[in-house]
Amino acid sequence: MNSATIHLPARDVPVYGEYDVVVIGGGPSGIMAATAASRAGRSTLLIERYGFLGGAGTMGGLSTFCGLHARVHGEHRLVVHGYADELYDRLAALDGLNEPHLSVEDRIQAQAFDISAYKIAADELVLAGGGEILFHASVVDVVLADDATIDAVVVESKSGRAAVRGRFFIDGSGDADVAAWAGAPFELAEHLLYPSLMFRINGVDHQKAGEAWRTIRRAMEAAEAAGTHRFPRKKPIVRPQRNPLEWRSNLTQLSNEDGSAIDGTDVRQLTRGELQGRQQVKDTFAFIRENTPGFEDAYVVDIAPQIGIRETRRVVGPYQLTEDDVLDGVDFDDTIGVNGWMVEAHVAGDVEFRFPRAADSRGFNQLPYRILLPQGVDNLLVAGRCASMTQLGQSAGRVTGPCFVMGQAAGIAADLALSAGTTAADVDVTLLQARLVAAGAYLGNDLAPDVVTAPRAAAVS
Repeated sequence: MNSATIHLPARDVPVYGEYDVVVIGGGPSGIMAATAASRAGRSTLLIERYGFLGGAGTMGGLSTFCGLHARVHGEHRLVVHGYADELYDRLAALDGLNEPHLSVEDRIQAQAFDISAYKIAADELVLAGGGEILFHASVVDVVLADDATIDAVVVESKSGRAAVRGRFFIDGSGDADVAAWAGAPFELAEHLLYPSLMFRINGVDHQKAGEAWRTIRRAMEAAEAAGTHRFPRKKPIVRPQRNPLEWRSNLTQLSNEDGSAIDGTDVRQLTRGELQGRQQVKDTFAFIRENTPGFEDAYVVDIAPQIGIRETRRVVGPYQLTEDDVLDGVDFDDTIGVNGWMVEAHVAGDVEFRFPRAADSRGFNQLPYRILLPQGVDNLLVAGRCASMTQLGQSAGRVTGPCFVMGQAAGIAADLALSAGTTAADVDVTLLQARLVAAGAYLGNDLAPDVVTAPRAAAVS
């Protein structure tokens, strides 16, 4: 009874289905990957462990799109297009989109949305092109045909275990689960970016509240300076939703006993984070209610279903997007789209923002196709926050806008690889770019980069 392990006997599991493209994870990258692959005529299955799509935007309670816009030479511009445009239209038809608002020290735009509308719009977007969705199923293992080829992923659900066979796979899990299990190299930082638990406040008198996001920040800073309170982190975000009776709150920070960030690949730490997060919600909301005009009769209407993880595993591909690439607005020959979000490092007790270095920046860096390529697995692409980026490059590239970009490129690339009978690494990038442009994507080739750099090395040292 004291053994550290138990033996599970081998057993056969049923095959749920066979598909051209299997997408793991229904966050923003998975939504766009499944949409793009199915619109190309590929039989496509999107596997999601919750009963809805949206990733951090829904299960994490984020309720805000970051990274859709860039500040292009001083002008705020929507720069993430393609199938994302159809998603915006579907959200607007459901009256689920706010007007973009200035965020992060009033220097960049973000866009709030209604979480329920996003769930519906995402369903419709994927299904409209013939994609299939499998909810309430967690991918727990991979089956390899050989050292470099995935044959199937294993899913666990209330129906038991099953296998899903595919010709091509896209890992949008956020944690690089499939890539790691298939043997692709990855990094897990010693000091991870800190997670948060989002919550929403209802019953706000928005006339009295006014620009309460400023009032709340000043009150929290003053209370800390006076020594009467200690909050999880600086730079709280509390902003109104589609109906200004309701406000979203992003001001928690989750840590272990030693002060290190919660690791989203460790179930014990995830459990601690959930418990700690709800206590932080209770305490910070009590302060907000007591110290903010317009919040006297407010209440917490919702705590997100899961803590919001910012970083876990990141694959190490033939190139890693870096902090310098973001801050210098770098171009790449294999561009698949752009990222307009700044470096956003959630460190102990604070959030560090770093914006483009150029005084008159075009406001974005290009995203290279190479960051989607895990090494050593031929029929797999990785899209989203677990793509090939350094920690601080990822702190910009992990938000919704660049995840939309990566997902659409991965879905089209999967179709191209299957059509040509090639590996993911051998996809014709020129053809991929042409397909992206034909689908309405913006690659960022019309504006000069902030810094002219030497050609980038093809491999990571």
